Amino acid sequence: GTAGPTASGPARGTTTGTAGPQASTPAGSGPATAPPSGDTTATSDSAAPVPGGSVTAKPLRGKRIVIDPGHNENNYRHVSQINRQVDVLTKRKACDTTGTSTNDGYSEAAFTWDVSQKLKAILEARGAQVKLTRNRNTPYGPCITERARTGKGWADAAVSVHADGAGTASRGFHVIIPKKIGGPVDPVVAGSEKLGLAVRKAFRSGTGLPYSNYIGRDALSYRDDLGGLNLSTVPKVFIECGNMRNATDARLFKDPSFRKKIALSLANGLQDHLT
Repeated sequence: GTAGPTASGPARGTTTGTAGPQASTPAGSGPATAPPSGDTTATSDSAAPVPGGSVTAKPLRGKRIVIDPGHNENNYRHVSQINRQVDVLTKRKACDTTGTSTNDGYSEAAFTWDVSQKLKAILEARGAQVKLTRNRNTPYGPCITERARTGKGWADAAVSVHADGAGTASRGFHVIIPKKIGGPVDPVVAGSEKLGLAVRKAFRSGTGLPYSNYIGRDALSYRDDLGGLNLSTVPKVFIECGNMRNATDARLFKDPSFRKKIALSLANGLQDHLT
């Protein structure tokens, strides 16, 4: 998730989200004790031809992309560090949060890490250069301000991978797009919106997941309170892939083959935007 009260440790049942009356906020401290599902390498379907070109032709050759795997599975061990307040230009907020989890403890951080590893493999197979905002050895965070700086002056696009922690009846995905704030993101707001529209289209068609029924409009949410967007200097969006507290979304997220489908859909959205 991407907003909320400061984290105080892995209190089970606390959820996070991006906004709205039912979504909890990004400092939610869902149990981040579950380790990542492990580094994964996309299999042959990651190399399947997609809109915008074929893998053989390396349609993303020369393109540079940043992937931000939301949160960190070790954040709950570093409460004081992640609760440190940082300036995101429109407000001050926690350096990072623990994220949410499914009701049976599959953490958002493990989910985002696995999806991001799969996504990285697909993009690189298509010729892109890819940077992640963290690696398996990152002790906590990094802070949202540092994540936003990754790829500055280098990347053509960036995507931050998340999953929400809203009420159990809330379902579906949404894309978060930055607003102009009189800051560094302003020159790339238009490009970010175009990226967001491409990601929304590819994600819906590739995963079959519905638009969010509880936040945003037509799966789009425009925000000015997220450091990862406010401080970005490249076109960037957040994707809340669904709601981990919803039984249907959670069942899908725990399926490795569906996480691969999510990664492939995100790759297609990025490619459609960049080519």
